[in-house]
Amino acid sequence: MKPNVYSVLLSRLSVKSRQNESSRHARKAWKAKRPKFSFSKIVLFLTLMFMFIPLFVIVAYSFNRSKGGEFTGLSLIWYKKLIFHSNDLWAALLNSLTVAFTAGIVSTILGTLASLGINWYKFRGRTFIQTISFLPMVLPEVIIGISMLIFFSGIKMPLGLFTIFAAHTTFCLPFVYLMVSARLEEFDFSIIEAAHDLGATELQTMTKVVVPAIMPGIMSGFLMAITMSLEDFVITFFVSGPGSTTLPLYVYSMIRFGVSPVINALSFVMILFTCAIAFCLRGGLKTIASSH
Repeated sequence: MKPNVYSVLLSRLSVKSRQNESSRHARKAWKAKRPKFSFSKIVLFLTLMFMFIPLFVIVAYSFNRSKGGEFTGLSLIWYKKLIFHSNDLWAALLNSLTVAFTAGIVSTILGTLASLGINWYKFRGRTFIQTISFLPMVLPEVIIGISMLIFFSGIKMPLGLFTIFAAHTTFCLPFVYLMVSARLEEFDFSIIEAAHDLGATELQTMTKVVVPAIMPGIMSGFLMAITMSLEDFVITFFVSGPGSTTLPLYVYSMIRFGVSPVINALSFVMILFTCAIAFCLRGGLKTIASSH
């Protein structure tokens, strides 16, 4: 690629950035004129309360001294047990994280390539592939789990972490495809033409122009895939085997004996970790989106 290609591309991107900035100012001005109280804001407030009150309850009871439902005082005993006396719980969490990140990476790569191929190229069966790609999103998880179990049994594959990884990759791929496709709808094709005019190869155009431009969609799909994999129980229940217990399966197995407040402590730690990641990535994704 010629040395001045970056300056040309940056100049085109800066024009689009200024257009986005003016659009943001217009949205802020419109929001400033809206009434302070409205029916939609009340509904939003009630919905947020409904969603977040259980989290506050979990956090509060993670500091409860007793194991029962009655709050008897503040204590860090459950955090101590979480750190020093919960080896099985940590093993289940490690299995969940391993499956989530591997399935997230593979589904992100496949979903991104599928989105580029389906949205930018015309071929026979394109509409059919677009239609069936959304089936894992609309089908009940129990159907996906049973069909995966029948498939793995048919090919004589032993159930374990690999079968959970394969099932989660299949389930998460449509979400990545949808996120990246939404980003491609706003893609400015003039920067590709500029890169080709200035001597960029197909590989250079893909790695230095296309991928950075759609990176917010790729990262959003990756995080969505990790989240969907971590919280999945139904599909994992059907395709798991001995020694492949994930965190949702471990919590489910504890129900017959009563869920320990150690789970509350772990939930609070995961909430803090998730908030920290979201806070760190928020600024980065906004910077990438505004620059492209």
